[in-house]
Amino acid sequence: MLDKLKRLTKTKSFHICMILVIIVVILFIVGMLVLRYNVEGETNMPFNLSKIAIISTQEGFDDGQTETRWSFDVHQANDIYLYIDKNDSYDKTEVIQSVVVDNFQIEANHTENIKLYKPDTEAENVIFQYKDEDIIQSLEYTGDVESDLKNLKISNQGGIVAFRCSNNYIAKYQSDEEEINHNELLKKAGVTEEELKVNLTFNLNIKLESGKEYQAEITTELPTGNVIEEGNTSTEITNFDDIIFKRIRN
Repeated sequence: MLDKLKRLTKTKSFHICMILVIIVVILFIVGMLVLRYNVEGETNMPFNLSKIAIISTQEGFDDGQTETRWSFDVHQANDIYLYIDKNDSYDKTEVIQSVVVDNFQIEANHTENIKLYKPDTEAENVIFQYKDEDIIQSLEYTGDVESDLKNLKISNQGGIVAFRCSNNYIAKYQSDEEEINHNELLKKAGVTEEELKVNLTFNLNIKLESGKEYQAEITTELPTGNVIEEGNTSTEITNFDDIIFKRIRN
């Protein structure tokens, strides 16, 4: 019996079978690693997305008509803040070169009304304005010694990236009332939640001076809460189980 086994192990067909088995095992292991990476992504990045804060508001702007005491074009804005923090568990020193937000995809009843804005550099008391020159298709914050939100700079050791997603001209409201509560404009104009609903998807790219680059796709539903009834709403998102960062450049 042992002699037969020895003769078998010396045959060419046996060696070919063993090589095939080894190849199959290697491919299986590689496949499992790839599958795990696609599911989990990067598990120890030098910088992490720690929080997404969303503030939803409503604003009315005089449209210049004089038939009534008040005549407003009503906008519904959503200010989005992305918090990027240094990972203290990462054992190497890395520096942020830039953070880019791009590849915006918008689903809404009236996508032509949805505009994306960067922070306004000139306004003193507010972060965002509705200026045409502030409208963006993508947004890049460059790494610097200190963060400067309005001038699109982020500390090279972590900071905040912000942009506005606004549903412009969602309604028109006219009234002869003595006073107007701007937090009730959507409600008084008869706007529904379905009309306001926006599904926003975008890519968040973290680029490092070392050449590494990490990317994740983020999807969020806007506005947050019941902005029609409450006037202003906000939320903070810290559960990122469905957000997967992958290294796209080494």
